[in-house]
Amino acid sequence: MYLKKVDGPRAVTLPDGSTMTRADLPAPTTGRWVASRKLAVVRGVLYGLITQAEALARYDLSQDEFTEWVRAVSDHGEEALKATALKNYRQP
Repeated sequence: MYLKKVDGPRAVTLPDGSTMTRADLPAPTTGRWVASRKLAVVRGVLYGLITQAEALARYDLSQDEFTEWVRAVSDHGEEALKATALKNYRQP
C-alpha cells in the first residue's frame, strides 16, 4: 500500500478515545458546509491533524469564519454550528 507523504501526523486521538485521520476531513472541494464537516475541520486543527493555515487555504475559508466556528463550538458545543440554530446562539 502506498502512503502519500504529508507534513504532520496521519492520525490523532481525540479526547473521547476515537481516532481521527486525514481521511475523516472533508474534501477540499466542499461547497456545502454542514455542521459535521465544520466540526471535522475544527477538530482537525485543534488536535493538530492539520495546521490552521493549511485548513484556511485548503477549504478557502477566511480567518474570521474559522474563528467563529471555533468560538461557537467552545461556547455552545457542536449544535451551534448548525445554520438553523445560529439565531439561538447570537447575542442581540
